[in-house]
Amino acid sequence: MSSSVRDEILEKLKAAPKVPIPPRPPRPKLHEHSLTGEAVIEKFSRTLIEETGVVHRVKTPEEILAKLAQIALEEGLKKVMVSDDDTVAPLNLKVWGEKNNIKVMTPRDFPDRNSFRDAVFDQADAGITGANFAVAESGSLALAFHKDQARLVSLAPILHIAIVPVDRILAYYEQGIKKIFGEKGKYPGQFVFITGPSMTGDIEGVLFKGMHGPRKVIVILVG
Repeated sequence: MSSSVRDEILEKLKAAPKVPIPPRPPRPKLHEHSLTGEAVIEKFSRTLIEETGVVHRVKTPEEILAKLAQIALEEGLKKVMVSDDDTVAPLNLKVWGEKNNIKVMTPRDFPDRNSFRDAVFDQADAGITGANFAVAESGSLALAFHKDQARLVSLAPILHIAIVPVDRILAYYEQGIKKIFGEKGKYPGQFVFITGPSMTGDIEGVLFKGMHGPRKVIVILVG
């Protein structure tokens, strides 16, 4: 293209009337945005099951312990690592373990990070945690971690058991993100979403579950 032709085109572009960019239309609300109450719980359960997770529903702390005992029997659990979060700690799982002949370990039982890491990888048959919230639209668990809340409890054992009060099940992500990151300066050290067993894909796009984390995720909903 000659310079004269190029200049002519540029001049025409410059002389063209300026048309304002129209505002972006509002995004339509997801179906999940209108869910409330029991519908949110049912949506979460259904979506997690579609991701090959397992869901149980109980009402009381006593029923949580009974369900954990049933799971331990079915899964052949002998040693478990449990978190120190506000859902799991009040259950006093050390006593539960003694009654059910299961060794219950916590990150605080180990003198340093290396010994804890060795135990959670090599000894724990399962990791038991709570969750900061759960997301109905994707069947995801959301866990925030800090220096006193070890991330490996939910990631290293081949079985992850999460105990989730039903009032922590939210319809969609944005509701939970505001809870975790809404207050400036009080952010967790790490934050993860867990949607069923761990999953990866090879170069041909073939998906495989349980390669780099739990092969099975069991959620106990409480309430």
